[in-house]
Amino acid sequence: MVQAKIRLCVDQPLGPGQSVVLAEAQAHYLFGVMREGPGSRVLVFNGRDGEWLAEVAEAGKRKGTLRCLERTRVQDRPADLWLLFAPVKKVRTDFIVEKAVELGVARLLPVTTDYTNAERFRRDKAEAHVREAAEQCGAMALPSVAEPATLGKVLAAWDAGRQLLWADEAAAGAGSPRDVLAALAPGPSAILIGPEGGFSPAEREWLRALPFVTSVALGPRILRAETAAVALVAIWQAHLGDWTPA
Repeated sequence: MVQAKIRLCVDQPLGPGQSVVLAEAQAHYLFGVMREGPGSRVLVFNGRDGEWLAEVAEAGKRKGTLRCLERTRVQDRPADLWLLFAPVKKVRTDFIVEKAVELGVARLLPVTTDYTNAERFRRDKAEAHVREAAEQCGAMALPSVAEPATLGKVLAAWDAGRQLLWADEAAAGAGSPRDVLAALAPGPSAILIGPEGGFSPAEREWLRALPFVTSVALGPRILRAETAAVALVAIWQAHLGDWTPA
């Protein structure tokens, strides 16, 4: 099989002989930046139909068409893990989104808390960042991105069957991630990461009273929001997610 180094996320169905029309930005990248042309091979995926080897059928400055040749990987599904996070500064929020894709999170939920202090969260920009991250890291699935909402609104409609791990930087006596996760059964889960200022006293009292919430301490040092997100998602994947042997 001819190896392809370029990988593109597309919105169209994929299948044997299927034609795929490139977006203008993709055509510019493939033909203007990477200097590919008719006959070149690329990998394409859409988060639904697996990954396919495709050949450039038509190439232009602002448009192009690919033709699917054969499937290289079947579609997989990420572990059933959601990430609730308070948006921080743009670069750090982008980091959270990128690493969540790389680590296999299934859904991203930006939430506003009492101490959230960040620029407006753009769902469309985050979804574009999801696609770019998936192209780079080889991910097959694309985590969905929810519209921003207050933490109160999100948890008021919460399904109690989905356990929520709360990264509480001030949780005296909270269990370590290893101990907490060892006591949990595999199943739908979510992780909650706060803003740079942490959670307010009122939020702490409220969260501790919710039956589906479990506090987790992340070591003796206070972590940045983006560091806490990566750390706890990785620990969850290692204990309950798709990092564990089948």
